[in-house]
Amino acid sequence: MSKRRINKIAIIGSGIMGSGIACHFANIGVDVLLLDIVPRELNEKEKAKGLTLEDKAVRNRLVNDALTASIKSKPAPLYHPSFKNRITTGNLEDDIAKVADVDWIMEVVVERLDIKQQVFEKLEKHRTPGTLITSNTSGIPIKFMSEGRSEDFQKHFCGTHFFNPARYLKLFEIIPGPKTDQDVLDFLNEYGEKFLGKTSVVAKDTPAFIGNRIGIFSIMSLFHTVKDMDLTVEEVDKLTGPVIGRPKSATFRTVDVVGLDTLVHVANGIKENCPDDERNQLFVLPDFINTMVENKWLGSKTGQGFYKKEGKEIKALDLNTLEYREKQRAKFATLELTKTIDKVVDRFEVLVKGKDKAGEFYRKSFAALFAYVSNRIPEITDDLYKIDDAMKAGFGWEHGPFQIWDAIGVEAGIEMMKAEGLEPNAWVNEMLESGSKSFYTVKNGATYAYDIPSKAQQKIPGQDSFIILDNIRKSNEVFKNSGVVVEDLGDGILNVEFQSKMNTIGADVLAGLNKAIDIAEKDFAGLVVGNQAANFSVGANIGMIFMMAAEQEYDELNMAIKYFQDSMMRMRYSAIPTIAAPHGMALGGGCELSMHADKVVAAAETYIGLVEFGVGVIPGGGGSKEMALRAQDTFRKGDVELNVLQEYFLTIGMAKVATSAYEAFDLGILQKGKDIVVVNKDRQIATAKAHAKLLADAGYTQPVKRKDIKVLGKQALGMFLVGTDSMEDSNYISEHDQKIANKLAYVMAGGDLSEPTLVSEQYLLDLEREAFLSLCTERKTLERIQHMLKTGKPLRN
Repeated sequence: MSKRRINKIAIIGSGIMGSGIACHFANIGVDVLLLDIVPRELNEKEKAKGLTLEDKAVRNRLVNDALTASIKSKPAPLYHPSFKNRITTGNLEDDIAKVADVDWIMEVVVERLDIKQQVFEKLEKHRTPGTLITSNTSGIPIKFMSEGRSEDFQKHFCGTHFFNPARYLKLFEIIPGPKTDQDVLDFLNEYGEKFLGKTSVVAKDTPAFIGNRIGIFSIMSLFHTVKDMDLTVEEVDKLTGPVIGRPKSATFRTVDVVGLDTLVHVANGIKENCPDDERNQLFVLPDFINTMVENKWLGSKTGQGFYKKEGKEIKALDLNTLEYREKQRAKFATLELTKTIDKVVDRFEVLVKGKDKAGEFYRKSFAALFAYVSNRIPEITDDLYKIDDAMKAGFGWEHGPFQIWDAIGVEAGIEMMKAEGLEPNAWVNEMLESGSKSFYTVKNGATYAYDIPSKAQQKIPGQDSFIILDNIRKSNEVFKNSGVVVEDLGDGILNVEFQSKMNTIGADVLAGLNKAIDIAEKDFAGLVVGNQAANFSVGANIGMIFMMAAEQEYDELNMAIKYFQDSMMRMRYSAIPTIAAPHGMALGGGCELSMHADKVVAAAETYIGLVEFGVGVIPGGGGSKEMALRAQDTFRKGDVELNVLQEYFLTIGMAKVATSAYEAFDLGILQKGKDIVVVNKDRQIATAKAHAKLLADAGYTQPVKRKDIKVLGKQALGMFLVGTDSMEDSNYISEHDQKIANKLAYVMAGGDLSEPTLVSEQYLLDLEREAFLSLCTERKTLERIQHMLKTGKPLRN
């Protein structure tokens, strides 16, 4: 890889996409210059202030307003509010010369070729030769954009297409122009993966590239199927959501969020620019879509689309009458059959065999999808895995089309097509004749994909920096029980992977964790606790706690809590280094486990916090003890120690959850100088392994248990009790909230000791366990736990 470094980027165009991309570059520490056009006239506010068109505030109004709106939007585009300081704004007249000092110029202006060409002409006058220059177009051919530009410009020019929102969607399509240097493509491919945390996919310069070509086909195909089969909006969203590993917003809700106009724009582009596409007619908009566009029912941005909110009620559009009606529950017998199948990939075979309307729907839609993707090779890409990567990273599918086809069986997929009057491309039959019975295989922990030119399975490039647990689970298994699998990651490092529902931590998971530490202490050098599920862990198994508490089995409950605490302490005081690798939701016990590791290697997208108050208890797996300990570790000479302790107390009392790993440092859950953040979740296990090895190689010594924790006793307890009293008086918290807060106060103050005292961790753990147990005897706590188990939402009682 060339020694190119990106310290500064200029982003031209500050619309939703431009501002979002600017924020994501700021997220990874890059200095951003965000430019937009100068307004043509004053607005009312500016006139009232007596400003003129020459004032800087006016000249930068468009860019500043756009960036402010982006930063305020939800979900947040920044990992941390302070990262906005890495973005400087300006306009294309006064500040264009500054692009001479950047390492990369990215154009994100309106999707019109003539405007883009004018922008490039201006930029070329100031661009330093050798600087990367790219366009975030979603469909304009790259070859037209650089026409008439210099040789150096064309060599360093290509498309870099982000999906919106740029922070959250992982697809990064790179589209070469006719003269783009291979070095430039290689650099961007690696930069996307390593620094931006994306799935980089090099695509061909064909309309809508890879993600949107297949994604929009899939949606358009559904629009036609819905009418043919007379399905409702709700039925389609039920069939195309989490049951097949797609986002909760499924199909129609997703279109509402993205905007129907955006979808129509891309579909029309494919219709016009792909006359040879065998399914060209499918991109013709059905009548109901045309009517919706005419009525401006474009989705969230216009207040109504396929769904419409009326007061608190959400109504759905009847596609036959085009009137809104009450939402109906969708039920299918075939879906009931998959309820016990946890792994999405194992459901497809059952779904396509369904005897009802759902089974028919899946056969029709998968047959159409399989035929279509087989015909897009080599038109849009030479590699089948790139189509799967694009659909997973750009549309949030858990499995790409070829992976789903493999799950159903290649031959069974062909039979489904034939029943619909469709045929796969000839290369699929050639693949079967060559002896390859599937598109993918796994060998020695690596994934191989069928390669059409060589008619053989070839290793997919770029895997060496990843560890894919699915690929090594069977071959490298060291221990397994119903809650965990322990795998050998190589180089003397073990990994313990949770396997429970939502990765909750119950007795079997704790037994597996202890066993993993035993094995690691005996025969290995270090241990990682990590998995590649949607969430690291949503916390302790509250169902088990509820059962014991409801049946008043307090001795067993006491033992269970002690076992949890002891296991956390084992993480901290084992003879080998332990690394936690949280990502997604790491709540309650998942957070406590992370806080007890020697080091945390967190994914940037980690939502971590101690949320036990929501179910009427305090953190009981060492979390309350740990917050008291961390508060005392940050006491500095001259600090008002009570104020420091109060901040840590409020983090638990308000059940604060960090919305990124960077925010977790503010809450004291991650520790500066010790814990680190990884932007690309796919690299997380490999990075965690490397850090375990570093600690082991540096001569890790078993830590000594602490007996030097300063607690403030009565002085702190008094302050907390006065605070919770006034909060309850002003109806800010309920009586039961106050009871829980007072129990937490007792633990974090170290009890009602008459003066500040040094205590051991075990002393605090005993207080914590006692408080937790006593709260489990409260009726209101049991009501909260039961409500959470039933609805997934906290109850305020």
